[in-house]
Formats: sequence, C-alpha cells, structure tokens
Amino acid sequence: MSEASSKIVCQDLWKIYGRNPKSVLDMASSGLSKQEVLEQTGYVLAMKNVSLEVRENEIFVVMGLSGSGKSTLIRCLNRLIDPTRGRVTIDGVDIVKMKTHQLREFRRHKISMVFQNFGLLPHRSVEDNVAFGLAVRGEKGKQRDEKVMLAIEMVGLKGWEKSRPHELSGGMQQRVGLARALAADTDILLMDEPFSALDPLIRRQMQDEFLKLRDTVKKTVVFVTHDLPEALKLGDRIAIMKDGEIVQIGAPEEVVAEPADDYVSEFVKDVPRLKVFSAGAIMEKPAVVLWDNFDVETAIKEMSVNQVTVSFTTNSRGQLTGVITLKEAIDAAKRGPARLGDIIRQKIPTTSPDSSLEGITQLVANSDVPVAVIDENDYLLGVITRRTLLRAMEAVQAESETSS
Repeated sequence: MSEASSKIVCQDLWKIYGRNPKSVLDMASSGLSKQEVLEQTGYVLAMKNVSLEVRENEIFVVMGLSGSGKSTLIRCLNRLIDPTRGRVTIDGVDIVKMKTHQLREFRRHKISMVFQNFGLLPHRSVEDNVAFGLAVRGEKGKQRDEKVMLAIEMVGLKGWEKSRPHELSGGMQQRVGLARALAADTDILLMDEPFSALDPLIRRQMQDEFLKLRDTVKKTVVFVTHDLPEALKLGDRIAIMKDGEIVQIGAPEEVVAEPADDYVSEFVKDVPRLKVFSAGAIMEKPAVVLWDNFDVETAIKEMSVNQVTVSFTTNSRGQLTGVITLKEAIDAAKRGPARLGDIIRQKIPTTSPDSSLEGITQLVANSDVPVAVIDENDYLLGVITRRTLLRAMEAVQAESETSS
C-alpha cells in the first residue's frame, strides 16, 4: 500500500536512549543486538528500523513482551517520544518535522490516546474528565456539553456524570478514559494496553464493548498489548515486536498459520485455530446470484445451466434479499408465473467475514442452505457450505497435528 493511501506511515524509525544517541546509530545499524549495543555503549536500543503502514479505519495491533518497543512506537505516533531517526507520516504530513505550535494543534484535533493507568484527574467528576480535552482546545457551552454526554452514553456511563474516579470500578474508570478520547472526535485513537490492569472478566467485556462501539464510531486505532488472545480478537492486522524490531505483520489468521520465525511460532503454538480463522478466509464465490426482480423461469434456467440447487438473491442495489432452492423455484413455477421477490426465503442464515469458524459451525450445521457472508451494508461477499467448512476444519486439524 502506498503512503498516499495509508492513514499512518512509519519509515525507518529508531529510538536510542542515551546522552548522544545519534553517535551510536551507525554501530546499531551494523547488525548488533539490543543487548550488544547496551554492553558496548551503555545506550538502550528501544526501537530499531521500524517501518509499517496503518490503513484508515482499521484496528492495527502492536504486540510484544515487555521491552519489545511497542509502547515506544505508539508514543512516537503522537511525539510524546521523539524518534532518534525516521519519519512518521499521518495523512501525508511528517509529524517529526512539526514545530511546537503545529504539534500542539495536531494533538488537540487529530489524535487521542487511552492509557493503561486511565490517566484521570482524581479531583474532577466523570463529565469534567471527559470534557478535559475539549476544554483544552477551547470548546465550551452547549456544543461541548452535548459531545460530552454523547460520549458518556456511548460507553455506558449515563447516570455517573457527577461521580469522582475513586467512586468507580476499574472498568468504569477505563470507560471514562475511552469516553474522553471519543468526545475529542479525532480521526486516530492510540490505545496503550488500555485493558491490561482490569480483571480478566472485565477485560473480556471491555474488549467486546470496544468492538461493538467501533462498529458505530469509525476510527483508525493503534492498539498496544502484550496479550496474544486480545491481539487476535481485536486486530484487523497485528505487528509482533521483539527487541525493538518488527518480526511479522499480518492478519490474525496469517500470523497463526504462517509464523515468520521461531519466536512467533512459540507465541501462537497454543492458539485454537478455529477461534482465529474467519468466515472471510474460507468463503467461496456463489456460482449463481439472481436479481429478485427476475421471474421464476429465469431462476430455474440459471440454476439448471450452472448445475446448482441453491441461489441467493439481491435487490437492484446488490444487497442480499433472500435465497431460493431449485426445488422451490420449480414448485412455484407449477403454480404459475411469479417474481422471485415474492417467493424467496427472506429469513436466512448470515454471518460477517470476521466471524470465527468456531462461531459459525453451528450456524452451518443447522441450515439446509449455505450461510451467506455479508458486510455491514448487507452486500453479499461469499457463501459457506458444509463442504467448505469441513475442508477448512480438516486443514486446521492437519496443521495442528503437523505442528505438534
């Protein structure tokens, strides 16, 4: 993907901690490890030659163990940390070259951040904490109040507006931090291990709620975590870091199925494959798709010629409207001329391309027609038959046996 079509682009990013970090760049660039640089110079190589791009409206997860460089990377994206070398381009503008006043405006209007430790002001109420970013950039009055209340409602804290942070649970405090970021209504949301301090049950709930929230609030999200299940659950794509370097970038199923090296293999070896591989990865193109304004005789002819017993139907805009079997079409034709839209089954099993194989197994098993894979606008992307699902499950099983 070109820089012009990406929301965020990082090129050759380095971060070295020490009195004169640029003095050891050549040495670090020669192939020395993080530990070797530390032993020979006393300098800390926090990030090494990081290049990546983040697409608009995707959740891009940066994952790694402590000390891998992931938090350093995310802080370079809003210049809480200045890189030693490299570029960070957002919407085509290199923020590393920004002057102080430009950077201030960029942070106020373009990018928001949610921290692990919530970052709330303890002496202020929930609504005042949520309004803080808006107040900093000079917004006031009814318009600001409406933004604050909308954000509070989005995260499920309506009724807690006057409460102080110490009166809230950990999960509720993190909701306040998220509401504050949403109220700012920036294009980009940076999230640095936002759920890691929460109990496991609350953490899973927050992950689920965040995914639901993101369906209605479109943001470009860079999400840092050290937790692999969280990365696989949330990420459209995942970057895995080790010792300041990126060792692999890919969709969750790519990282699990084709680990780049032994380090990634060790990370993903215990991941249940059925929970990772998605409907979108195994779906097939339907052999026949009919317009629901066609007559039943046309439907019979199209299905017969293509030797299929089932066809999905769409409206004139291409949105899924139903399904019909060859038998149902023939039976309808015996009763007289008919339009497909009047005889199709409208209640049919559907799933999203992000659904896991585990999640759709029962759906496929209980249906006498293929499961339709549709997007958020009801456009038909593909279909999953029992044969398709069984082939995928056999492949997963064979891979598991090979790797064990």
